[in-house]
Amino acid sequence: MSQTSPPKSNRSSGILFHPTSLPGPYGIGDLGPNAYHWVDALAYAKQKWWQILPLGPTGYGDSPYQCFSAFAGNPYLVSPDRLIEDGLLTTQDVAAVSFPGDKVDFGPVIEFKVAMLAQAWENFRAGRAAHLRAEFEQFKHENASWLDDFALFMALKDAHGGDSWLKWPAPSRLRDEKTLAQARADHADKIGLHQFRQFLFFRQWFALKHYANEKGVRLIGDVPIFVASDSSDVWANPELFQLDEERQPKVVAGVPPDYFSATGQLWGNPLYDWAAHKQSGYAWWAARLRATLAQVDLVRIDHFRGFEAYWEIPAGMPTAQVGKWVKGPDADLFYALRAQLGNQIPVIAEDLGVITPEVDKLRTTFELPGMRVLQFAFGGATEDRFLPHAYESRNTVVYTGTHDNDTTWGWYNSITEHERNFVRRYLARDGSDIAWDLIRLAWSSVADYAIAPLQDVLNLGREARMNTPGTAAGNWSWRLLENQLTRATLDRLGELTALYAR
Repeated sequence: MSQTSPPKSNRSSGILFHPTSLPGPYGIGDLGPNAYHWVDALAYAKQKWWQILPLGPTGYGDSPYQCFSAFAGNPYLVSPDRLIEDGLLTTQDVAAVSFPGDKVDFGPVIEFKVAMLAQAWENFRAGRAAHLRAEFEQFKHENASWLDDFALFMALKDAHGGDSWLKWPAPSRLRDEKTLAQARADHADKIGLHQFRQFLFFRQWFALKHYANEKGVRLIGDVPIFVASDSSDVWANPELFQLDEERQPKVVAGVPPDYFSATGQLWGNPLYDWAAHKQSGYAWWAARLRATLAQVDLVRIDHFRGFEAYWEIPAGMPTAQVGKWVKGPDADLFYALRAQLGNQIPVIAEDLGVITPEVDKLRTTFELPGMRVLQFAFGGATEDRFLPHAYESRNTVVYTGTHDNDTTWGWYNSITEHERNFVRRYLARDGSDIAWDLIRLAWSSVADYAIAPLQDVLNLGREARMNTPGTAAGNWSWRLLENQLTRATLDRLGELTALYAR
């Protein structure tokens, strides 16, 4: 009798934790020694995944979901310690640094990092770290397709006092060729600096990714479906977006009124001209995912439903109430991506919110795992599909909560007593250890992937929340304290992971 090998199991677990939240002395988490200690901690606790937020260079509001480029990295994550090791800085250059350890104070931190990276650039130009010269030239050559436009874009932003490109004089805004040629000459040093900052980021990131993969830890990245209006992507590729002759958006992105908001959510991102993307064979999207998949092993696409249909709001509207659903590229895009990236696209589909049968069909046609958030199963807009007994497929990623949710402790203490009673009945627990109760529920479910934010592993309250959607300030700043993650906690996580065969 012939025997067939058992199907490959994807059953695994991991932790959601953005690098900005790593501990360390420089005011913001970075890609230095503590990032490697974090990977060691994940491996020790038997975790297979480290999930992060988008890695792009942040702009207004310091949100990783509003970046100056869909291809570039965040230079504020560059590790001063690694620059000292490379000979680009000395210990004296960072000796006077003093920042709070419990949160990111973005203004002073950015000021410090900008000055630090400028010093490293000056030292490099003066002859320091000569061993990096060939590597830098190779990096510029290999990434020219996006790096040249991005570096020029950032140099022009610097020259215009940080203003959005939509406010630049027409010749720069409309990319007049003579004006851009002159700008490349006038701002050559600043262009070089921005190229160098990207080189340093990716050099450090790929070293960290290699280390994580060697330890058996894979990375889950994040791709917002839309890009920021003030980005090199829109400035350099206006034909791919619905813009008028002055490059202003004709229509913008958002979602209509729902349970969470009576006026909807007005995101304001420019919308794609999908006909133009189709004409190019979706080359920009293929390049975007290819670049992201070089940085991580699996990608979560935020607002996946927008590929099937998206909410189109006329530019200038004060809220998202006035708009209409417009058909997206649907399966056509994913067939094109399959042809260019391989048959199995390593993508998680963020399918939260109001999901239609058409969106479900798009996801299942390409065998993409969807998301289930346990907090949504019990409190507020309770939906049965988020309860583990209702999961229709193992090809699912279950979360206790996400970066947009309160911590599980904060959430549990904010829902009604009726909802808390449902939680206790469903779990057969008294709620005194609610964060770990939900972790156990996620880990024990049939879902192939189970993820918890580190804040839940640490039993933290709402003071540790990463983001509150719809608020402009006070987000993205939470940081892990030194020695806050104990060996006992890691042992507990590892035991649970082994118990449920993850």
